[in-house]
Amino acid sequence: MASGDLIDSQKNSLAMPKVNVLTMFRLGLFQMGLGIMSILTLGVLNRIMIKELAIPATLVAGTIAVHQFVAPARLWFGQLSDAKPFLNYHRTGYVWVGAALFAIASFLAVQVTWQLGASFYSVGWTTQTYGWVALLAGIFAFYGLALSSSSTPFAALLVDVSDEDNRSKLVGVVWSMLMVGIVIGAIISSKLLPAATTCQEAATGTVSLYSQPEQLLALQNSVNRLFFILPGVVCGLSILSTAGIEKKYSRYGIRSSIVKREDQITLKRAMKVLTASRQTGLFFTFLLVMTISLFMQEAVMEPYGGEVFGMCVSQTTRLNAFWGTGTLIALGLTGFLVVPRIGKQKTTVLGCLTVALTMVLVILSGFTANQKLLQGALFLFGLASGVTTTGAISLMLDLTAAETAGTFIGAWGLAQAMARGLATVSGGAILDVGKQIFPQKVLAYSLVFGLQALGMILAIWFLSRVNVREFQTNAKQAIASILESELD
Repeated sequence: MASGDLIDSQKNSLAMPKVNVLTMFRLGLFQMGLGIMSILTLGVLNRIMIKELAIPATLVAGTIAVHQFVAPARLWFGQLSDAKPFLNYHRTGYVWVGAALFAIASFLAVQVTWQLGASFYSVGWTTQTYGWVALLAGIFAFYGLALSSSSTPFAALLVDVSDEDNRSKLVGVVWSMLMVGIVIGAIISSKLLPAATTCQEAATGTVSLYSQPEQLLALQNSVNRLFFILPGVVCGLSILSTAGIEKKYSRYGIRSSIVKREDQITLKRAMKVLTASRQTGLFFTFLLVMTISLFMQEAVMEPYGGEVFGMCVSQTTRLNAFWGTGTLIALGLTGFLVVPRIGKQKTTVLGCLTVALTMVLVILSGFTANQKLLQGALFLFGLASGVTTTGAISLMLDLTAAETAGTFIGAWGLAQAMARGLATVSGGAILDVGKQIFPQKVLAYSLVFGLQALGMILAIWFLSRVNVREFQTNAKQAIASILESELD
């Protein structure tokens, strides 16, 4: 493209209206909805399957993690929304239809869960039970695809409607709204779920609720209602968040011919970027270990509250509000108070170390059966998670050049999505192994949290070997050579 065309495009972009703060928060409603949905799947459904239905944690975590393992599909959805408008829009139509589909998929997942629990209780591991497992995994795969078809075009929309001078502010607002959604989802879910009469019995053992029909019916009715109401609300938030935004603010039409979008990165190119040089390999190994260690508890924390503390479903769901609030506070303050004083790399180390220490507190709370200590530990864990996330993202943005940033960030996003899937499965698998080794459930859960803490220490070791100056020179040249070879 001629330089004159580029200048004209930049002038046209500057002439278009800019999103104001109110519009930023309105866009954040979509991300808030995603936070609510994460509570339903990883906060409510996994707890019920492990604790109330007595299904092995490895199977539960593996089935739910399927929606994270289909993350590479988001690359295709990003490219599809670039190339083919849907419902007369490049982004909005995909966002709306995807939101409707993942809302339907979440309700279907609950119905299949009840059938799986009934089959497992009545006939054990038979072809029928495995069939229900396969169907549930298929629904979660569909849920993940629907999520990708909605969230990826939405992320592209954020780029389309913003400029360099206000993009970081927009992303900050939208990301914070995700945590707001987690807190709100936890509170609403805890109100809509029953305070089951089996709470006092929860700490003595895990017995399928199918042996107690009256309590099972009460739980089914409340959970079905929850998974009908909240996904419907999230669907409405998706429409409210994006209606009219693309038409008024999108710069896509004047940028599409000159900008190489970060969501166009292919899986093959992502793997090449991740192994481009010694420094890129070290940094992405750090990100992989950190992400797995940060999210390993995600599939087991609610069952921990049920089996060790004797907490009801409504009470364990509310635990998400504690770490969500802590994360929200840390995300808002770290960039202003911590990073400017000690730097990005030391901030990340501080976050990782604090996460490890909070896992020790989570373990101690289990041995003392102290719910207040658990709640406090989870709040501190949220603070530590926010510090770690802010430091790692800030460091990542520093450790690359502008001309390769899109490719680099795209590769990081894909690696993080796959790492979260591995973290979910690992948490469930380690819990099952712990239950086989230790007679006390608190020891089995402590194995998960203890390995999380060790993983964070290992992440610090990898980060200590990352040299910022070497990264900015060698990695930049290595990534650039990969892109040039692909163009050739």
